Amino acid sequence: MTILKVRHITHYTYHQPVGFGAHRILFRPRDSYDQRLLQSSLSVSPEPSDLHWIHDVFGNCVAVAQFETMSTQLRFETSIVLDHTRLMPLEFRGEADAATWPFDYEDEILPDLAALRVRQYADDGGVTMAWARRFVDGASSRDTADILERMTHAVHANFAYRRRIDRGTQTPAETLASQSGSCRDFALLMMEAARALGFAARFVTGYIYVPMRAGAENLGGGATHAWAQVFLPGAGWVEFDPTNGIIGNRDLIRVGVARDPVQAIPLWGTHTGQASDFAGMTVQVNVTDMQDTHDLQDTAAAL
Repeated sequence: MTILKVRHITHYTYHQPVGFGAHRILFRPRDSYDQRLLQSSLSVSPEPSDLHWIHDVFGNCVAVAQFETMSTQLRFETSIVLDHTRLMPLEFRGEADAATWPFDYEDEILPDLAALRVRQYADDGGVTMAWARRFVDGASSRDTADILERMTHAVHANFAYRRRIDRGTQTPAETLASQSGSCRDFALLMMEAARALGFAARFVTGYIYVPMRAGAENLGGGATHAWAQVFLPGAGWVEFDPTNGIIGNRDLIRVGVARDPVQAIPLWGTHTGQASDFAGMTVQVNVTDMQDTHDLQDTAAAL
């Protein structure tokens, strides 16, 4: 097993005291067979007048903080510790028809997947569809896994990674035109290209562990990370990280899923006053492997 700890600090500063609207914090992953949550904590300064939890429409755990005070600073610090199990990338069991593209989803699950198959940026002059068709037209193989793996590796190999912390994503057409983008942009391109081929796909927000092993060059560390999942009968929801060319959950810490990136913003809120009151924001994310015995004992004592 691998015990990973994520510490995430977001610090806003303002030129003069401002008030704050509700803030939504998406940081607590749900337990699963491949990642088991051992510990989580949330610290907010100034202290909220009310802090409560909800499950959003996708079943993600979201903390909602309300404020009555004014301040020149707003700071969020979250910490999670989880037992992460690396899974084999992609293996079909049972549903042999899905191993070859194209295939049909079963009638029983089609209503549940319908919204996740609809392209959100279809009016782009056909550039996303044309890019997606490159992986099936004239290809020697119509193997489903091969198509999605080649798509993932094509982004990793041919597009320039460009980190940015501002909100929003580029459209897939913008990413294709610039051949560059952030992890969010690459995840959205992967989703829309997969949807163009009839797959159900969704956005994943979380973190990536950048290990010290030889040859490890994971991009997206030091901030939140994003990638895509595609639903494949017989395999379920499979992770595809085009930023790093990862298929499967290796080094990926899944926090939340959504139909569209705007629905999975890790921290969202407002302040009262003028836009010019905002002075700046800093973000610090550290993902560590808690192999040190002292850290493991401290974690066990806290549970």
